[in-house]
Amino acid sequence: MTEKALIAMSGGVDSSVAALLMQKRGYDCVGVTMKLFENSDVGACDDRSCCSLDDANDAGRVAHTLGIPFYIFDFSSDFRREVIDRFAKAYANGATPNPCIDCNRYIKYERLFRRMDILGFDRLVTGHYARIDRDGGSGRFLLKTARDANKDQTYFLYALTQEQLARTAFPLGSLTKAEAREIAEAAGFRNARKRDSQDICFVRDGAYGDFIEAYTGKRCPAGNFVDASGNFLGRHRGVIRYTVGQRKGLGKAWGKPMYVTAIRPSTNEVVLGEREMLFRRELVARDVNLIASKRLADPVRVRAKIRSGRAAAPATAFQTGEDELKVIFDEPQRAVTKGQSVVLYDGDTVVGGGVIR
Repeated sequence: MTEKALIAMSGGVDSSVAALLMQKRGYDCVGVTMKLFENSDVGACDDRSCCSLDDANDAGRVAHTLGIPFYIFDFSSDFRREVIDRFAKAYANGATPNPCIDCNRYIKYERLFRRMDILGFDRLVTGHYARIDRDGGSGRFLLKTARDANKDQTYFLYALTQEQLARTAFPLGSLTKAEAREIAEAAGFRNARKRDSQDICFVRDGAYGDFIEAYTGKRCPAGNFVDASGNFLGRHRGVIRYTVGQRKGLGKAWGKPMYVTAIRPSTNEVVLGEREMLFRRELVARDVNLIASKRLADPVRVRAKIRSGRAAAPATAFQTGEDELKVIFDEPQRAVTKGQSVVLYDGDTVVGGGVIR
């Protein structure tokens, strides 16, 4: 019997090529675009973000070209609860979240996975640049980095479970971005040269603070900039407008470069300091998901990544509880930030990760 593949199609070139490749492999394919939010919640999107009406139309055109059925699934209430609400709450608590990780974890690989089961599909397919392998000894499914290191997206996928990895396909994992575009052009896809989405899909112009106030209907009060000792340095515009490591947008000159080194929502203070105060050697992460093993029985040498755009750095990881990791870096890392994720790598294999606390 022919296996059935549900293709998550964003309207971009990557998911379009993923659909084409799975069809060529003989799968019975169906394309689906997820409606993730209401315009009344987030305002109109622009061409730098995903999930717009134009994106859905692009996905539908590709599906028509391939001759496969195409549907739109409305996950807007789930997205509001699992992604946007988490985003707003995190900033109010002095953290800097990564909503793309939450979207993968709670929407694509939970809600969409559940829908896939209900409809009787065998595989969920996305256009992520990553690879899946299986360990011959343990039998565990492994998440591995993409061939195109510049496009690797494993940082955003570390929360995938063994069940999800067993039934997921990443057809682009062995391709470069240039090769994917060439395949799209050869297939006649109109989106072959479409620019990649860059911004968070539900926030316009990167104005996180303005979005959170409009979304929640609550004004975030101004407060004090202070130094590490609590001495007054000036006034800030609300803790939701700042993140650790930030230098620009502080609204005042101190005669020397100053950076956000900590956020204290309990006292409504934003702590400022010089650059050297940003560096830390250790972090603790919770909400942990391990892929390569069930547990870290002993300290493990890894390369650890603390931001999506940051290079992984040598470190030692310890499992200090059922849902807690401690990571000690060989060299201090700049702007280790509460709410971001730390992802651990052993060569090209994702060991696992968690949310920095």
